[in-house]
Amino acid sequence: MNTLLLHCRPGFEGEVCAEIAEHAASLQVAGYAKGKASSACAEFVCTEEGGAQALMRGVRFSQLIFPRQWARGDYVQLPETDRISVLLEHLAAYPVCGSLWLEVLDTNDGKELSNFCKKFEAPLLKALRKAGRLVDDPSKPRLLLTFKSGREVFLGLAEPDNSAFWPMGIPRLKFPRSAPSRSTLKLEEAWHQFIPRDQWDERLAPAMTAVDLGAAPGGWTWQLVNRHMLVTAIDNGPMAESLMESGLVEHLQADGFTFKPRKPVDWMVCDIVEKPARNAALLETWLGEGLCREAVVNLKLPMKQRYAEVKRLLARIEEGFVARGIRVSIACKQLYHDREEVTCHLRRLDKRGN
Repeated sequence: MNTLLLHCRPGFEGEVCAEIAEHAASLQVAGYAKGKASSACAEFVCTEEGGAQALMRGVRFSQLIFPRQWARGDYVQLPETDRISVLLEHLAAYPVCGSLWLEVLDTNDGKELSNFCKKFEAPLLKALRKAGRLVDDPSKPRLLLTFKSGREVFLGLAEPDNSAFWPMGIPRLKFPRSAPSRSTLKLEEAWHQFIPRDQWDERLAPAMTAVDLGAAPGGWTWQLVNRHMLVTAIDNGPMAESLMESGLVEHLQADGFTFKPRKPVDWMVCDIVEKPARNAALLETWLGEGLCREAVVNLKLPMKQRYAEVKRLLARIEEGFVARGIRVSIACKQLYHDREEVTCHLRRLDKRGN
């Protein structure tokens, strides 16, 4: 179990390799990263025993930007029949697990395999429980089987509290028909990613105030209105009539990069298509000047050096707040509903860190 498999968005294998290699180097875990273009995964192969486990223990999955899911383990070749017996044989060297996820990669081949996984899951669960390899205990490791084909699977382990929230890191969100654009799912996923579900009623409460920069036609505004917030939508373009009829939206035709509210708001959100440095500067201004308490902003990425650019911008943002003596929590993730971008969440903290 000395290989780390990481799922990602197709086309971002290089970013995953750069990111995990940087973490491995900082933890002095020897090994190398590799990833085939458009394969939707990358690997970090450890050259010393226990390296993959040490790497996963030394890094919080929530801190990783580009990986969607990870697991440590090994590849297993399967026969055309009686796959379960072969898996049980290999699992003899694995600890007893508390849950099972069957996963595929986010590729066309992976999508074709999903039907196989659905049919295979029930008999595998039955066999694992009968053999004592799987028990109902959330404190035990999760068994993650990533199928590359019906004949090859990555047999992996991950801690439930230090891995993806959803199988393959893909949330099962339903597009609301009344939302004016599919971009609405980006903000909904961001809330699932960055805000614990038991804090939604407190931090996404009705009657809170919010500003949506670059709002038209209103995909992100829809999410805010759906939480019964009072929204100021900033955009020169038109907003969906249904949102304006809600009575919760004020639409101002203004420049999102120069607009400032008359008084502080609870939330600022922004999905403007612009150079990432400009959108990052909005975070520095809005949180730094106390214009909002929390913010979700997308950073559109350049074609090259994407990981390096994100790291540079996050470091600049953090250094700016430290210099001003302002405490802010910063998180960044390439969400499933993102494309050539990452989503940043910032929250201004009080002296107690709340």
